[in-house]
Amino acid sequence: MYDAIVIGAGNGGLVAALTLQKAHKKVLLLESGGTPGGFATSFVRGRFEFDASLQGLNGYSVSDDSEIKKLFERLGIQEKLDFVELSDDCVITLNTHESYLIPHSLSSFLLKMEEYVPGCQESIQVFFDICKEVTVALKYIDENSSDLEELLEKECPRFLEFSTNSLEEVFEKLKIAKKIREILTSFWITYGSPSRDFAFVSFAPLFCSYLQSVAYPVKRSFALSLTLQEEFERCGGEICFFTKVEKILFQDEQISGVQVEDGSIFYTKHVISNISPNMLYATLLPKDKLTKEMNQICNARTLGGRGFAVYLGLNQSPQKLGLTEARYFIYDSLDSNLEAKRMRELYHTGCVVTVYENMVKQSSFVTTVCITSLLFSDDFDKIVTSSNYFALKEKIAKHFVKVLEQATKTSIQDAIEEIEVATPVTFARYGGHPSGVIHGYLAKGYDNLLPRLLNRQREQSIPHLHFCGGFGPRLSGFSASYMSGEEAAILTLQDMAEEGDMYV
Repeated sequence: MYDAIVIGAGNGGLVAALTLQKAHKKVLLLESGGTPGGFATSFVRGRFEFDASLQGLNGYSVSDDSEIKKLFERLGIQEKLDFVELSDDCVITLNTHESYLIPHSLSSFLLKMEEYVPGCQESIQVFFDICKEVTVALKYIDENSSDLEELLEKECPRFLEFSTNSLEEVFEKLKIAKKIREILTSFWITYGSPSRDFAFVSFAPLFCSYLQSVAYPVKRSFALSLTLQEEFERCGGEICFFTKVEKILFQDEQISGVQVEDGSIFYTKHVISNISPNMLYATLLPKDKLTKEMNQICNARTLGGRGFAVYLGLNQSPQKLGLTEARYFIYDSLDSNLEAKRMRELYHTGCVVTVYENMVKQSSFVTTVCITSLLFSDDFDKIVTSSNYFALKEKIAKHFVKVLEQATKTSIQDAIEEIEVATPVTFARYGGHPSGVIHGYLAKGYDNLLPRLLNRQREQSIPHLHFCGGFGPRLSGFSASYMSGEEAAILTLQDMAEEGDMYV
């Protein structure tokens, strides 16, 4: 009998399992694959090691305290990690031939924006101050502070004024210059939420964490996943790889355990799922447990972007190739509403490019590049077949290599030594996510951050079942997934306390 079972050893599942184990609970972590971390993993091709997904950990500061750093300290892994902070990002447009550097600190950001748009510093400072108030307010709401009304009035007086606005509406209210609007939204276009749909309360904490710092683990995200696994096992936790859960079992209307693929049964009263509600409801729950409300919630939500990634191992150094930045954000234009619409087309331009050697500030004679893009339609499904799949992968890869070359004015074709291409089929097979989605649900309307946080209780239709990861209430992203894992564990501990178990 286990105090809790965690399904899926992705980012959220690892943190949930370790948090419970640190509270002296007996925890079993079940993972259908052979490695921890989900998309927080790496793979080797020839002499190159590629990070499968991490483009940077927002809000993690090497020198200062941050929420995600405090989380790692609570988990006991902070001293085992080695991060390097990114100084800035480069945004490039193909149609409008613009290029901007976006620093990761408020002071540097203000100076750089003043360089681009003279006289804009005051309005950006006001915008940032409101973002900070919203971020603080969300933390109070998240913690269910008993004196919430007084705290909001004293420390976050502008929260209610802006809490229901879209990002575009806040820009209009504050009369933010058009060019600054475009630069401010450039990093977030890849989430697929244009400024007219992106809730300001969702944007505010992301923007604050972005300007606090962006860091990257020197040994890639898989090292972080392994560190979480090792600490979990060191504390007495049990993990089973290649163990696919087939059913969540019930007795007397309560969770009683899970059954895995080989027929083995593990008993527990508490389950945390790192797989999406869509997949869990469709495949793991008995049909009589699937309520009308569960169906309504899942059907009402829009799945986020479907992943495409091109991994390139280049046989020359970044400097020789002319790749000078750690991260590039490439679009046709900086109109977020237009670019989000374009991302419904299979061969669009929008992508994020990471250059590993530049991210970790490492001298090298080779270059490791990842180009990641998202598709917000079923155009891929309409044309892909078993016979044309590999040719289509190659065509997509050539398209994005050309996009990178055009944006950076480089020539990398002849330097390609290794290449790997991941499509929605790859991500669906590896991560088990519906349709190859890699960013959870689309942050739109009632699926933005504030409504998700306020409706957590309503979403918990099954007693003692909690969700974490990119489909959880904190939305997608590495930091959000880690924090959602801790939150799911705390809610589970509260469930245990309510049924008379000792809360440690």
